[in-house]
Amino acid sequence: MNSNASVSEPDDFTTQAAPAIQKKVPRKAVVGTVVGNWLEFFDFVVYSIFAVTIGKEFFPADDPNIQILLSLATFGVGFLARPLGSVMIGAYADRAGRKAALTMTISFMAVGTAVMALTPSYAQIGLAAPVLLVGARLLQGFSAGGEMGAATSFLIESAPHGKRGLMGSWQLASQGLAIATGAAIGAVLTVSLSPEAMQSWGWRVPFVLGMLIAPVGMYIRRHMDETIEVGEHVSMGGVLASLFRGHGKLMIFSMLTVSGATITTYVLNTYMVTYAIQSLQMPMATAVLAALIAGVVTFFGSLLGGALSDRFGRRALVIWPRLLLLALIYPALAYVVEQKTLTALLLVVGTLSTLQAISAAPGLVLLPECFPRKVRAAALSISYAAATTVFGSTAAVFSSWLVTATGNPLSLAWFLIIANLVGLIALLPMKPPRAHEALD
Repeated sequence: MNSNASVSEPDDFTTQAAPAIQKKVPRKAVVGTVVGNWLEFFDFVVYSIFAVTIGKEFFPADDPNIQILLSLATFGVGFLARPLGSVMIGAYADRAGRKAALTMTISFMAVGTAVMALTPSYAQIGLAAPVLLVGARLLQGFSAGGEMGAATSFLIESAPHGKRGLMGSWQLASQGLAIATGAAIGAVLTVSLSPEAMQSWGWRVPFVLGMLIAPVGMYIRRHMDETIEVGEHVSMGGVLASLFRGHGKLMIFSMLTVSGATITTYVLNTYMVTYAIQSLQMPMATAVLAALIAGVVTFFGSLLGGALSDRFGRRALVIWPRLLLLALIYPALAYVVEQKTLTALLLVVGTLSTLQAISAAPGLVLLPECFPRKVRAAALSISYAAATTVFGSTAAVFSSWLVTATGNPLSLAWFLIIANLVGLIALLPMKPPRAHEALD
C-alpha cells in the first residue's frame, strides 16, 4: 500500500496486482472508457434538456409546473438504483476485473437508452409509458453506480508513470464531451424543428443516436486489456468486508468530498437550462447554449486540471480553484440575474464551469488513489454513488423548489456555497500518494 495513504490496509485476502506502472497506454483504453462514460452522461444531459417536453409526453397534468416536477423527479429516480449498482458492480470490478465490469455497465446503459428512445407516449399506451420510463431510468442508474469506480480505477491503473492525473481526468472530460454534444444536438433540434415536431418525435432523436453508438463502446470494452490479476478465490462479500472494516472513515470523507462537486456539476451542467427558462425567462434555444458552453469548458478544463495536478499535486489543484469558485458564485449569479442576457449567462456558466472542472477532475483521481487496488473500484463507486444519490439526484429538484419557494433566484448561490464548503472541509484529512509515486 502507499505509505501516504490515510488508513492501514487489512490483509483479509491476497489478490496479485498487475504492475502499477506501464510504459505505454493503449489508445483503446482511453477510447473504450470515454465512450461508455459519454453514453452514460449524454443520456442524463439530454433528459434534463428535454425535461419539459418529456413531462408533457409521459406525465399528463393540468399544471405545467407539476409536469416539470414529475419529469425531474423521474430524472432523480435513476439515482435511487445507484447505491445498489455501486455495491454490486464496484465489488465485481475488484473481484472479476475492470474490463468485465465496464462491459456490463455499458450493456445495461444501452438497454436503458433503447427504452428511452422507443417507449410510446402516455396518450398511446397509458400508464405503461411512465412505468417503462421509470424502469429505464432505474436500469441506467444501476449501471452508472458501478461505472465511475471501475472506469476511473481502470484509467489511473493504465496510466504511464507520472500521468495518472491526466489519464484519470478523462473521466470528467468525457462527461463534458457528453454535455457539449447533448446540448449541441438539443440546440440544433430546437432551432430546426417546429414545437409540434419536437413534442411528437424530435426529443427522441438524441436517444436513438445514443442507442446506435452503444454497440461500438461494447465492442471496444470487450477488447481492452485488464489492469489487475483477478483473484477468483476472493468473494464480492470479501471485497466489501475489507473495504468497510479497514477504510470506513476514509469512505465518509470521500462521500462528503464528492457531495460539493456533484451538486455544483449538476446545477451548472443541467439545471442551468431550466433556471434560464424559468427564472430568467429565456427561450429554450438560448438556454441550451449554456449547457453547450458548460460541456466544452468542462472537457478542456478537466484535462488541464488533471495535467496540472501531475505537476503541482492533487490537493493544490482541488483546493485553490474551488476557493476561487466559492468567491465568485454569488457575484456571478447576481450579475446574470440582473442582466438577463445571453452574454451574461454564457460568461457566468463558462467561468464557473471552468473552475469546477479544473478542481473536480484531479479530485476524481485523488479519491481512488487513497484506496488500495483490491478495493479501489468499490470504494470510489460506493462513495460517489452515495453522494450523487443523496445530493445529485435532488440538486435540480431542490434548486427549482428553492428558487420558487423563496422567490429569489440568488438563493441558488447560497446552496452552491454551502455545498462546496462542506466538500472542501471533508477533503482536508485525505492524504493521497504523490503524483509520481506508484500505486500499490
